[in-house]
Amino acid sequence: MFKPAFPGIEPVRFQGPTADALLAYRYYDKDRIVRGKRMEDQLRLAVCYWHTFAGDGSDVFGAGTFDRSWQRGGDAVQAAEEKAASAFEFFEKLGVRYFCFHDRDVAPEAPGLAETNAILDKIVEAIAGHMQRTGVKLLWGTANLFSHPRYLAGAATNPDPEVFAYAAAQVKKALDVTRELGGENYVLWGGREGYDTLLNTDMKRELDQLGRFMALVADYKNKIGFKGTLLIEPKPMEPTKHQYDFDAATVFAFLQRYDLTREFRLNIEANHATLAGHSFEHEIAYAIANNIFGSVDINRGDTLLGWDTDQFPNDPGELSLVLRRILLAGGLGTGGFNFDAKLRRSSIELQDMFHAHVGGIDVLAKALLIADRMIDDGKLASLVGERYSGWNAPFGKQILDGQLSLSALSERVLAAKSEPARRSGHQEMLENLVARYVF
Repeated sequence: MFKPAFPGIEPVRFQGPTADALLAYRYYDKDRIVRGKRMEDQLRLAVCYWHTFAGDGSDVFGAGTFDRSWQRGGDAVQAAEEKAASAFEFFEKLGVRYFCFHDRDVAPEAPGLAETNAILDKIVEAIAGHMQRTGVKLLWGTANLFSHPRYLAGAATNPDPEVFAYAAAQVKKALDVTRELGGENYVLWGGREGYDTLLNTDMKRELDQLGRFMALVADYKNKIGFKGTLLIEPKPMEPTKHQYDFDAATVFAFLQRYDLTREFRLNIEANHATLAGHSFEHEIAYAIANNIFGSVDINRGDTLLGWDTDQFPNDPGELSLVLRRILLAGGLGTGGFNFDAKLRRSSIELQDMFHAHVGGIDVLAKALLIADRMIDDGKLASLVGERYSGWNAPFGKQILDGQLSLSALSERVLAAKSEPARRSGHQEMLENLVARYVF
């Protein structure tokens, strides 16, 4: 029905580390076995619909710069159908197994929700056909509860319960669609669930509303038998001054407060982690430590810019530490690495879409191989284990098992009449060790 969107671009293949071709994988060999699984299964790569097919290159300072066939006006439903066909052509040629979308990425919004849902159903039917034809799967779906003017003061945290209800109806439909398409997860990102000023904000009320909203989603997920994982994506700011899902620790506290820890895990985004003042590895490590790790939005920020630039990853050393933690924790489960990343405004050619993703995929693949070597070598784990070895000795175990009171510990220290020995953290040595794996 539609002409090919990417004529002249051949499917991207693995050609090895010495490949000269720019549109070739040098490290991503999907069938290579890494720690007992195919590389494709360890990374579970996904392309996001919003930046890649809904984005037009615009920013707050200027209009769109991209000229895409599926964005040239005309009938909105037909354009959405062309967008879907183009997307799956891209997924096939790139060789990825998964994609992710917001409801409004794939289908336009009509004046009323009933009509909007009908249009969404039509496009979802087309997407289902493309999925069956190509074998590409849905990693996760979500609802856009931040773009429309009705959400100017938030969705679940809005001061108007009618807006809360509208958001609930929109999420219900998006969750239905995700289940229909066999999605393996469903993500909730509170794009405007926060505040710009406390002068007009009742924080406790808004947090209670958000807790009720999440409980409703969890209840409905269980009611319809959706077997996927519910994920919350932390973000500290932008567009609001303060988001209620600021970082992994904030979301974990929220889940505990509203008794939702059994229902939700986290979708960690690299750029959101750095905007919160953390490293990407920190957010992954925190989520794993508290058994709430779910999935990853992979991208990066710019150290010279203080906003969510969503650039493609380019540092295999940094990502190797992240992948090491994920591998040691048992892998991604139902999650994956979703490229929540966008082209720069000046990267206007269709082939730039491929260059961006091929580079990001290769960086992840190389990071996976580095992480594998780190784990096999065992030196890093051994040095960390040695640092905490006292806690595995009888005295340390007695403390953690609750066998020693505060008074008993005090008596032990007074009887010793000496200071505990100081021990080096060997930070520089560990940094040098990691560098040896990378370079």
